[in-house]
Amino acid sequence: MNFEIPEELRRLRESTRRFVLEELMPLERQYADDPDLPDAVRNALQDKAKALGFWNFDIPRELGGGGVDNLGTCLVLEELARCLVPAFRTPTVFSPYVGPILYGCTPEQKKRYLDPVLSGDKRTAFALTEANGGSDPSRMRTTAVLEHDHYRINGNKIFITGADKADFVQLFARTADTSTPGGGVSCFLVDRGTPGMRLGQRFELMSSDRPWEIVFEEVRVPVSQLLGVPGQGWKLARDTLDVGRLIHGPKAIGRAERALELAIAHANQRETFGAPLATRQAIQWMVADSAVELNAARLMTYQAAWRADQGLDFHVEASQVKLYADDMLMRVVDRAIQIHGGLGLSRELPLEHMFRDARSRTITEGSSEIQRMIIASEFLSGRSGLNRFGQP
Repeated sequence: MNFEIPEELRRLRESTRRFVLEELMPLERQYADDPDLPDAVRNALQDKAKALGFWNFDIPRELGGGGVDNLGTCLVLEELARCLVPAFRTPTVFSPYVGPILYGCTPEQKKRYLDPVLSGDKRTAFALTEANGGSDPSRMRTTAVLEHDHYRINGNKIFITGADKADFVQLFARTADTSTPGGGVSCFLVDRGTPGMRLGQRFELMSSDRPWEIVFEEVRVPVSQLLGVPGQGWKLARDTLDVGRLIHGPKAIGRAERALELAIAHANQRETFGAPLATRQAIQWMVADSAVELNAARLMTYQAAWRADQGLDFHVEASQVKLYADDMLMRVVDRAIQIHGGLGLSRELPLEHMFRDARSRTITEGSSEIQRMIIASEFLSGRSGLNRFGQP
Protein backbone atom coordinates (compact mmCIF):
# COMPACT_ATOMS: atom_id res chain seq x y z
CA MET A 1 0.00 0.00 0.00
CA ASN A 2 1.19 3.51 -0.84
CA PHE A 3 0.79 5.93 2.06
CA GLU A 4 2.41 8.83 0.20
CA ILE A 5 0.27 11.96 -0.14
CA PRO A 6 0.18 13.04 -3.83
CA GLU A 7 2.27 16.10 -4.61
CA GLU A 8 -0.69 18.25 -5.67
CA LEU A 9 -2.45 17.55 -2.39
CA ARG A 10 0.69 18.37 -0.41
CA ARG A 11 0.81 21.74 -2.18
CA LEU A 12 -2.85 22.32 -1.37
CA ARG A 13 -2.19 21.51 2.29
CA GLU A 14 0.76 23.93 2.43
CA SER A 15 -1.27 26.71 0.80
CA THR A 16 -4.08 26.12 3.30
CA ARG A 17 -1.59 26.23 6.18
CA ARG A 18 -0.32 29.64 5.03
CA PHE A 19 -3.88 30.95 4.75
CA VAL A 20 -4.66 29.77 8.27
CA LEU A 21 -1.53 31.37 9.72
CA GLU A 22 -1.84 34.66 7.85
CA GLU A 23 -5.61 35.20 7.68
CA LEU A 24 -7.37 33.17 10.38
CA MET A 25 -5.02 32.97 13.37
CA PRO A 26 -4.96 36.78 13.84
CA LEU A 27 -8.75 36.64 14.31
CA GLU A 28 -8.78 33.83 16.87
CA ARG A 29 -8.66 35.75 20.11
CA GLN A 30 -11.44 38.11 19.04
CA TYR A 31 -13.89 35.64 17.48
CA ALA A 32 -13.17 32.20 18.98
CA ASP A 33 -16.30 32.18 21.15
CA ASP A 34 -18.63 33.58 18.49
CA PRO A 35 -20.98 31.15 16.71
CA ASP A 36 -20.07 32.71 13.37
CA LEU A 37 -17.86 35.43 11.99
CA PRO A 38 -19.46 38.83 11.32
CA ASP A 39 -20.76 38.95 7.77
CA ALA A 40 -18.26 41.61 6.68
CA VAL A 41 -15.30 39.61 8.04
CA ARG A 42 -16.54 36.33 6.62
CA ASN A 43 -17.23 37.87 3.20
CA ALA A 44 -13.77 39.43 3.09
CA LEU A 45 -12.16 36.07 3.91
CA GLN A 46 -14.26 34.34 1.26
CA ASP A 47 -13.18 36.94 -1.30
CA LYS A 48 -9.54 36.19 -0.48
CA ALA A 49 -10.23 32.46 -0.72
CA LYS A 50 -11.84 32.96 -4.13
CA ALA A 51 -8.90 35.02 -5.35
CA LEU A 52 -6.53 32.23 -4.29
CA GLY A 53 -8.64 29.53 -5.95
CA PHE A 54 -9.76 27.90 -2.71
CA TRP A 55 -13.49 28.60 -3.02
CA ASN A 56 -15.63 25.48 -3.47
CA PHE A 57 -12.47 23.36 -3.49
CA ASP A 58 -14.48 20.24 -2.53
CA ILE A 59 -17.35 20.71 -5.00
CA PRO A 60 -17.38 18.52 -8.15
CA ARG A 61 -15.84 20.10 -11.23
CA GLU A 62 -19.04 19.63 -13.21
CA LEU A 63 -20.69 22.05 -10.77
CA GLY A 64 -17.89 24.59 -11.10
CA GLY A 65 -15.91 23.51 -8.04
CA GLY A 66 -12.33 22.50 -7.53
CA GLY A 67 -13.04 18.77 -7.62
CA VAL A 68 -10.73 18.01 -4.69
CA ASP A 69 -11.39 14.45 -3.52
CA ASN A 70 -12.19 13.28 0.00
CA LEU A 71 -8.56 12.73 0.94
CA GLY A 72 -7.68 16.23 -0.20
CA THR A 73 -10.65 17.61 1.70
CA CYS A 74 -9.35 15.90 4.85
CA LEU A 75 -5.95 17.54 4.41
CA VAL A 76 -7.52 20.98 4.00
CA LEU A 77 -9.84 20.56 7.00
CA GLU A 78 -6.98 19.41 9.21
CA GLU A 79 -5.26 22.74 8.63
CA LEU A 80 -8.44 24.79 9.05
CA ALA A 81 -9.24 22.99 12.31
CA ARG A 82 -6.01 24.16 13.92
CA CYS A 83 -7.61 27.59 14.29
CA LEU A 84 -10.66 28.21 16.48
CA VAL A 85 -12.32 30.41 13.84
CA PRO A 86 -14.59 29.97 12.01
CA ALA A 87 -16.47 27.93 14.58
CA PHE A 88 -16.62 24.15 14.10
CA ARG A 89 -20.29 24.04 13.12
CA THR A 90 -20.39 27.01 10.73
CA PRO A 91 -19.48 27.10 7.03
CA THR A 92 -15.78 27.35 6.32
CA VAL A 93 -14.30 30.27 4.44
CA PHE A 94 -13.27 27.88 1.68
CA SER A 95 -16.63 26.32 0.88
CA PRO A 96 -20.23 26.81 2.05
CA TYR A 97 -22.35 24.18 3.72
CA VAL A 98 -24.28 22.51 0.88
CA GLY A 99 -26.03 19.44 2.26
CA PRO A 100 -28.44 17.14 0.40
CA ILE A 101 -29.16 19.65 -2.39
CA LEU A 102 -25.84 18.57 -3.88
CA TYR A 103 -27.30 15.13 -4.51
CA GLY A 104 -30.98 15.55 -5.34
CA CYS A 105 -31.64 18.81 -7.20
CA THR A 106 -33.74 19.16 -10.31
CA PRO A 107 -32.40 21.64 -12.91
CA GLU A 108 -34.89 24.24 -11.66
CA GLN A 109 -33.88 23.68 -8.03
CA LYS A 110 -30.21 23.92 -9.01
CA LYS A 111 -30.74 27.42 -10.39
CA ARG A 112 -32.86 28.56 -7.46
CA TYR A 113 -31.04 26.91 -4.56
CA LEU A 114 -27.78 25.11 -5.30
CA ASP A 115 -26.11 27.66 -7.59
CA PRO A 116 -26.66 30.60 -5.20
CA VAL A 117 -25.22 28.53 -2.33
CA LEU A 118 -22.15 27.62 -4.38
CA SER A 119 -21.61 31.27 -5.34
CA GLY A 120 -21.92 32.35 -1.71
CA ASP A 121 -25.06 34.42 -2.33
CA LYS A 122 -27.30 32.17 -0.25
CA ARG A 123 -26.89 30.07 2.89
CA THR A 124 -28.75 26.95 3.91
CA ALA A 125 -29.28 24.80 7.00
CA PHE A 126 -29.89 21.09 7.62
CA ALA A 127 -33.11 20.61 9.59
CA LEU A 128 -33.37 17.00 10.77
CA THR A 129 -33.18 16.75 14.57
CA GLU A 130 -36.30 16.83 16.74
CA ALA A 131 -36.89 16.73 20.49
CA ASN A 132 -37.99 13.09 20.23
CA GLY A 133 -34.93 12.07 18.25
CA GLY A 134 -32.74 12.84 15.28
CA SER A 135 -31.20 9.48 14.44
CA ASP A 136 -34.43 7.45 14.48
CA PRO A 137 -36.76 8.36 11.57
CA SER A 138 -39.59 6.34 13.10
CA ARG A 139 -39.76 8.95 15.88
CA MET A 140 -40.07 11.90 13.52
CA ARG A 141 -43.12 14.02 14.35
CA THR A 142 -42.84 16.74 11.69
CA THR A 143 -45.35 15.88 8.97
CA ALA A 144 -45.84 16.95 5.37
CA VAL A 145 -49.29 16.15 4.00
CA LEU A 146 -49.83 16.29 0.23
CA GLU A 147 -52.77 18.49 -0.76
CA HIS A 148 -53.14 18.89 -4.53
CA ASP A 149 -50.10 20.93 -5.70
CA HIS A 150 -48.50 21.57 -2.31
CA TYR A 151 -47.51 19.98 1.02
CA ARG A 152 -48.86 21.20 4.35
CA ILE A 153 -46.09 20.99 6.96
CA ASN A 154 -46.37 21.02 10.76
CA GLY A 155 -43.73 20.30 13.38
CA ASN A 156 -40.62 21.50 15.20
CA LYS A 157 -36.91 21.01 14.62
CA ILE A 158 -34.27 21.71 17.27
CA PHE A 159 -30.49 22.25 17.42
CA ILE A 160 -30.40 23.58 13.84
CA THR A 161 -27.05 25.27 13.27
CA GLY A 162 -27.13 28.41 11.14
CA ALA A 163 -30.93 28.58 11.02
CA ASP A 164 -30.90 32.30 11.83
CA LYS A 165 -28.82 33.12 8.75
CA ALA A 166 -30.19 30.52 6.36
CA ASP A 167 -32.00 31.74 3.26
CA PHE A 168 -33.68 28.34 3.08
CA VAL A 169 -33.64 25.12 5.08
CA GLN A 170 -33.47 21.52 3.92
CA LEU A 171 -36.29 20.15 6.01
CA PHE A 172 -36.95 16.47 6.69
CA ALA A 173 -40.55 15.53 7.36
CA ARG A 174 -42.72 12.42 7.49
CA THR A 175 -44.82 11.98 4.35
CA ALA A 176 -45.88 8.36 4.96
CA ASP A 177 -45.58 5.54 7.46
CA THR A 178 -42.16 5.51 9.14
CA SER A 179 -42.44 2.10 10.81
CA THR A 180 -39.81 0.67 8.48
CA PRO A 181 -36.21 1.99 8.72
CA GLY A 182 -35.93 5.15 6.66
CA GLY A 183 -39.44 4.77 5.31
CA GLY A 184 -41.77 7.71 4.77
CA VAL A 185 -39.28 10.56 5.26
CA SER A 186 -38.95 13.21 2.54
CA CYS A 187 -36.83 16.33 2.17
CA PHE A 188 -38.18 19.80 1.33
CA LEU A 189 -36.58 23.12 0.44
CA VAL A 190 -38.33 25.76 2.53
CA ASP A 191 -37.51 29.43 2.00
CA ARG A 192 -36.99 31.81 4.88
CA GLY A 193 -40.07 33.98 5.28
CA THR A 194 -42.50 31.28 4.19
CA PRO A 195 -45.74 31.95 6.15
CA GLY A 196 -45.97 29.74 9.22
CA MET A 197 -42.23 29.15 9.49
CA ARG A 198 -40.40 30.92 12.32
CA LEU A 199 -37.41 30.70 14.60
CA GLY A 200 -38.12 29.46 18.11
CA GLN A 201 -35.69 29.00 20.99
CA ARG A 202 -32.00 29.79 20.64
CA PHE A 203 -29.86 27.24 22.47
CA GLU A 204 -26.85 28.42 24.48
CA LEU A 205 -24.35 25.55 24.39
CA MET A 206 -21.03 24.96 26.13
CA SER A 207 -19.32 25.16 22.73
CA SER A 208 -19.41 28.25 20.53
CA ASP A 209 -22.30 26.80 18.51
CA ARG A 210 -25.64 28.58 18.96
CA PRO A 211 -28.26 26.45 17.19
CA TRP A 212 -31.96 27.24 16.91
CA GLU A 213 -35.39 25.70 17.06
CA ILE A 214 -37.46 26.11 13.89
CA VAL A 215 -41.26 25.97 14.15
CA PHE A 216 -43.52 25.01 11.22
CA GLU A 217 -47.23 25.78 11.65
CA GLU A 218 -49.46 25.11 8.64
CA VAL A 219 -46.59 25.85 6.25
CA ARG A 220 -47.53 25.40 2.59
CA VAL A 221 -44.72 24.28 0.28
CA PRO A 222 -45.19 23.66 -3.46
CA VAL A 223 -44.58 20.14 -4.74
CA SER A 224 -41.74 21.61 -6.84
CA GLN A 225 -39.77 22.16 -3.61
CA LEU A 226 -39.61 18.47 -2.76
CA LEU A 227 -35.98 17.36 -3.02
CA GLY A 228 -35.67 14.05 -4.82
CA VAL A 229 -38.74 11.82 -4.66
CA PRO A 230 -41.18 11.12 -1.80
CA GLY A 231 -39.66 8.74 0.73
CA GLN A 232 -36.06 9.41 -0.38
CA GLY A 233 -35.35 11.83 2.46
CA TRP A 234 -33.66 9.40 4.82
CA LYS A 235 -31.24 8.24 2.12
CA LEU A 236 -30.39 11.88 1.34
CA ALA A 237 -29.87 12.51 5.05
CA ARG A 238 -27.69 9.42 5.46
CA ASP A 239 -25.51 10.30 2.48
CA THR A 240 -25.04 13.78 3.93
CA LEU A 241 -24.35 12.47 7.43
CA ASP A 242 -21.81 9.94 6.15
CA VAL A 243 -19.74 12.76 4.66
CA GLY A 244 -20.31 14.92 7.72
CA ARG A 245 -19.14 12.13 10.02
CA LEU A 246 -16.10 11.41 7.88
CA ILE A 247 -14.92 15.00 8.12
CA HIS A 248 -15.17 14.88 11.91
CA GLY A 249 -11.90 12.97 11.53
CA PRO A 250 -9.69 15.70 10.03
CA LYS A 251 -11.28 18.37 12.20
CA ALA A 252 -10.43 16.36 15.32
CA ILE A 253 -6.93 15.57 14.01
CA GLY A 254 -6.03 19.18 13.27
CA ARG A 255 -7.31 20.39 16.61
CA ALA A 256 -5.65 17.56 18.56
CA GLU A 257 -2.35 18.09 16.76
CA ARG A 258 -2.26 21.71 17.87
CA ALA A 259 -3.13 20.74 21.45
CA LEU A 260 -0.31 18.18 21.50
CA GLU A 261 2.16 20.71 20.10
CA LEU A 262 1.21 23.15 22.88
CA ALA A 263 1.67 20.39 25.48
CA ILE A 264 5.08 19.40 24.13
CA ALA A 265 6.33 23.00 24.04
CA HIS A 266 5.17 23.58 27.62
CA ALA A 267 6.64 20.30 28.89
CA ASN A 268 10.05 21.22 27.45
CA GLN A 269 9.95 24.76 28.84
CA ARG A 270 8.38 24.34 32.28
CA GLU A 271 10.64 23.22 35.14
CA THR A 272 9.59 21.57 38.38
CA PHE A 273 11.93 20.61 41.19
CA GLY A 274 14.90 21.61 39.08
CA ALA A 275 14.10 19.65 35.91
CA PRO A 276 11.87 20.11 32.85
CA LEU A 277 8.41 18.54 32.94
CA ALA A 278 9.46 16.59 29.86
CA THR A 279 11.76 14.47 32.03
CA ARG A 280 8.84 13.17 34.13
CA GLN A 281 7.58 9.75 33.15
CA ALA A 282 3.95 10.74 33.80
CA ILE A 283 4.27 13.55 31.24
CA GLN A 284 6.14 11.35 28.77
CA TRP A 285 3.39 8.74 28.83
CA MET A 286 0.70 11.38 28.26
CA VAL A 287 2.59 12.65 25.22
CA ALA A 288 3.21 9.13 23.91
CA ASP A 289 -0.44 8.08 24.30
CA SER A 290 -1.60 11.23 22.54
CA ALA A 291 0.84 10.75 19.66
CA VAL A 292 -0.21 7.12 19.15
CA GLU A 293 -3.92 7.89 19.23
CA LEU A 294 -3.49 10.87 16.90
CA ASN A 295 -1.68 8.70 14.38
CA ALA A 296 -4.32 5.97 14.62
CA ALA A 297 -7.11 8.49 13.99
CA ARG A 298 -5.26 9.89 10.98
CA LEU A 299 -4.75 6.46 9.40
CA MET A 300 -8.38 5.51 10.05
CA THR A 301 -9.60 8.76 8.52
CA TYR A 302 -7.42 8.53 5.42
CA GLN A 303 -8.50 4.94 4.80
CA ALA A 304 -12.18 5.93 5.01
CA ALA A 305 -11.54 8.86 2.66
CA TRP A 306 -9.78 6.49 0.27
CA ARG A 307 -12.82 4.21 0.23
CA ALA A 308 -15.08 7.14 -0.52
CA ASP A 309 -12.79 8.27 -3.35
CA GLN A 310 -12.85 4.76 -4.83
CA GLY A 311 -16.65 4.82 -4.90
CA LEU A 312 -16.83 2.10 -2.23
CA ASP A 313 -19.30 2.08 0.60
CA PHE A 314 -17.88 3.94 3.61
CA HIS A 315 -20.95 4.12 5.85
CA VAL A 316 -19.51 2.05 8.68
CA GLU A 317 -16.03 3.60 8.26
CA ALA A 318 -17.52 7.09 8.63
CA SER A 319 -19.09 6.07 11.94
CA GLN A 320 -15.81 4.49 13.09
CA VAL A 321 -13.93 7.69 12.22
CA LYS A 322 -16.38 9.92 14.05
CA LEU A 323 -16.47 7.66 17.12
CA TYR A 324 -12.72 7.24 17.47
CA ALA A 325 -11.50 10.65 16.32
CA ASP A 326 -13.89 12.63 18.52
CA ASP A 327 -13.02 10.53 21.58
CA MET A 328 -9.33 10.87 20.69
CA LEU A 329 -9.66 14.67 20.61
CA MET A 330 -11.23 14.68 24.06
CA ARG A 331 -8.37 12.64 25.50
CA VAL A 332 -5.58 14.59 23.80
CA VAL A 333 -6.95 17.98 24.84
CA ASP A 334 -7.59 16.74 28.37
CA ARG A 335 -3.97 15.56 28.66
CA ALA A 336 -2.71 18.86 27.25
CA ILE A 337 -4.68 20.75 29.90
CA GLN A 338 -3.29 18.46 32.61
CA ILE A 339 0.27 19.04 31.42
CA HIS A 340 -0.26 22.81 31.56
CA GLY A 341 -1.74 22.67 35.06
CA GLY A 342 -3.64 25.81 36.09
CA LEU A 343 -2.59 27.63 32.95
CA GLY A 344 -4.42 25.03 30.89
CA LEU A 345 -7.70 26.02 32.55
CA SER A 346 -7.24 29.69 31.75
CA ARG A 347 -8.43 31.57 28.71
CA GLU A 348 -4.88 32.68 28.04
CA LEU A 349 -4.57 29.47 26.03
CA PRO A 350 -7.01 27.92 23.53
CA LEU A 351 -7.14 24.60 25.39
CA GLU A 352 -10.23 25.26 27.52
CA HIS A 353 -12.10 26.31 24.37
CA MET A 354 -10.87 23.17 22.61
CA PHE A 355 -12.14 21.06 25.50
CA ARG A 356 -15.64 22.57 25.37
CA ASP A 357 -15.71 22.17 21.61
CA ALA A 358 -14.43 18.58 21.79
CA ARG A 359 -17.12 17.64 24.28
CA SER A 360 -19.83 18.84 21.93
CA ARG A 361 -18.48 16.75 19.05
CA THR A 362 -19.25 13.46 20.74
CA ILE A 363 -22.95 14.37 20.45
CA THR A 364 -23.37 16.42 17.26
CA GLU A 365 -24.11 14.65 13.95
CA GLY A 366 -24.89 11.44 15.79
CA SER A 367 -23.70 10.71 19.32
CA SER A 368 -20.94 8.24 20.11
CA GLU A 369 -23.61 5.77 21.22
CA ILE A 370 -25.39 6.07 17.87
CA GLN A 371 -22.08 5.43 16.08
CA ARG A 372 -21.58 2.27 18.15
CA MET A 373 -25.10 1.14 17.26
CA ILE A 374 -24.43 1.69 13.55
CA ILE A 375 -21.10 -0.14 13.65
CA ALA A 376 -22.47 -3.08 15.64
CA SER A 377 -25.52 -3.34 13.38
CA GLU A 378 -23.38 -3.42 10.25
CA PHE A 379 -21.11 -6.16 11.58
CA LEU A 380 -23.73 -8.27 13.34
CA SER A 381 -25.98 -8.23 10.28
CA GLY A 382 -23.15 -9.39 8.03
CA ARG A 383 -23.26 -6.25 5.88
CA SER A 384 -19.68 -5.44 6.89
CA GLY A 385 -16.87 -7.95 6.86
CA LEU A 386 -13.92 -7.85 9.23
CA ASN A 387 -11.59 -6.83 6.39
CA ARG A 388 -13.18 -4.16 4.22
CA PHE A 389 -10.03 -2.64 2.75
CA GLY A 390 -10.63 -2.54 -0.98
CA GLN A 391 -13.95 -4.35 -0.64
CA PRO A 392 -17.38 -2.93 -1.56
